[in-house]
Amino acid sequence: MDKVFVNDQFLNWDSENRLKVRIVSARAYHSLFMHNMCIRPTPEELEDFGTPDFTIYNAGMFPCNRYTTYMTSSTSVDLNLKRREMVILGTQYAGEMKKGLFTVMHYLMPKRQILTLHSGCNMGKDGDVALFFGLSGTGKTTLSTDHNRFLIGDDEHCWSDKGVSNIEGGCYAKCIDLSGDKEPDIWNAIKFGTVLENVVFDEHTREVDYYDKSVTENTRASYPIEYIPNAKIPCVGPHPKNVILLACDAFGVLPPVSKLTLAQTMYHFISGYTALVAGTEEGVKEPRATFSACFGAAFIMLHPTKYAAMLAEKMQKHGATGWLVNTGWSGGSYGSGSRIKLSYTRKIIDAIHSDKTMYKETLLKLAGLFKNNFETFTNYKIGTDNNLTKEILAAGPNF
Repeated sequence: MDKVFVNDQFLNWDSENRLKVRIVSARAYHSLFMHNMCIRPTPEELEDFGTPDFTIYNAGMFPCNRYTTYMTSSTSVDLNLKRREMVILGTQYAGEMKKGLFTVMHYLMPKRQILTLHSGCNMGKDGDVALFFGLSGTGKTTLSTDHNRFLIGDDEHCWSDKGVSNIEGGCYAKCIDLSGDKEPDIWNAIKFGTVLENVVFDEHTREVDYYDKSVTENTRASYPIEYIPNAKIPCVGPHPKNVILLACDAFGVLPPVSKLTLAQTMYHFISGYTALVAGTEEGVKEPRATFSACFGAAFIMLHPTKYAAMLAEKMQKHGATGWLVNTGWSGGSYGSGSRIKLSYTRKIIDAIHSDKTMYKETLLKLAGLFKNNFETFTNYKIGTDNNLTKEILAAGPNF
């Protein structure tokens, strides 16, 4: 091999809790991918970089010895927390580096009482922050990338006593069926420097066919976060006001949106329900139910209840509201119902962000109309000893 590529970069936009990472790779593709995905240091920061906190050695082109004890294939992804090193052999999937570093953050940050989150994050013009939890294919990147709000990040975040911060310096968006009409910000982010994975393109015109699924449905685009025009740089924000759990319900049972109590939020956070959608896992052609604790079981290093307890404490302390949003099927299950349109889900998310005072006023107005209408029936006795009348009245609006 003539050369190797070395990236010195950072994780976490919270400068007091950032990690210095070094990525040593054999392919330019892997180097460019991590250049996009991690935080890029300034020339001055690079000059004073010093010893990294964690190092990745990516020799994915070279297979490991499958006859080694406990080895079951020619692929090996090994993480050593004591040595603070990661070695990749036998796979050229660039996402292994991104996932590996996220796993490390899930171990190190909670030791500092900082919660790590597999979520997207954006902020409104009034400083209201929303978190979007969800597994691959649920719309986390798409819904957090909203041209009416500032993008803090699309996938990995920390929540500390100061607020939220993006772990990464880039976005990793699914681009199957991508169009400028449906997702203009992601569409426009695909330019020089962006890494496209698994896409089919015309060899003469270099034009990409985003509707072509012949290689896989899991086509991806990796680009620096500043390629999104309304990205908030630095990628930090105040404490979240809304925690939105995204689920792609293939059974068509979950309503499009549900407001949750704190206990319900913890239940669904620990459950991590969605459906594996075609394109996110090899061999999956139809959605099927799956559960992934904390919406990221593959990354968490501690027991799920540890992360849930931290989330509950922070939501309670800062007054955040939990929501469950179904981005899957409505009017029946997969095959009989229909997938909820992205435009509808965006309207639901907009309503969650909208003024709560206006919502409360409308709620009280409607409750008053119900009460006024029902007054004509309150003088009639229903049931033995009028008990049923009391129960019926108690079932109405109580404000």
